[in-house]
Amino acid sequence: MDMLRWLFEAKLDFPGGGFLLWREVLGNLFGLASALGGMRRKVWAWPVGIFGNALLFTVFMGSVFGSPLYANLLGQAGRQIMFIAVSIFGWYRWRQSKRTADGAAVEPRWASNRVRLGLVVALVGGTAVWTPIFTALGSYAPVWADAWIFMGSLLATVGMAKGWVEFWLIWVAVDLVGVPLLFSAGYYASAFMYIFYGAFTLTGFFIWWHVRNRNAEKVLVETAFPDPRVSR
Repeated sequence: MDMLRWLFEAKLDFPGGGFLLWREVLGNLFGLASALGGMRRKVWAWPVGIFGNALLFTVFMGSVFGSPLYANLLGQAGRQIMFIAVSIFGWYRWRQSKRTADGAAVEPRWASNRVRLGLVVALVGGTAVWTPIFTALGSYAPVWADAWIFMGSLLATVGMAKGWVEFWLIWVAVDLVGVPLLFSAGYYASAFMYIFYGAFTLTGFFIWWHVRNRNAEKVLVETAFPDPRVSR
């Protein structure tokens, strides 16, 4: 009980009245660990991320949980719930998938052009739909940025579960909007983490791209030069 009370009340104070909530720091660290696991295509990335999402939900609904930060970011809070739901799906999908040759849980692949177009339409259209909803609920302005982050996070998480290489680029689009929004709302730990995520997600994109190309080349070689022992 004391640990739970500490978790909700603890903050790191700075001169001039600034502070960081330890819940926000810990939630983002769990998120980073989940991203590292996702880069390595490890199943444990999903449950680790879920725990971080639960912590961050309590942070972004500040006024509900008695936080010193009262700027409720409904898109940020809502996406934590969405993360948990989609992560359960991704966790199940990766657990059920056949392990790759390197022991990873998923084989990276490119999405089709039709899927790519659908992702762009869903991101823009979903932002337009959620913006007035979040505005009516009292989300922090600019509300379209909160809606963009919500939709981008949803699409990126689904893309990760599907094994699409492009999901990393969706995260980059989320980070570009998320950094200035979080700084303006006073969520400094999350803002700095988003800056780091921006570089991290680009790295993840190139790593998955490399794995995809390497596997494709391996298939071509095996097709052109089949192992004679297999036909015996």
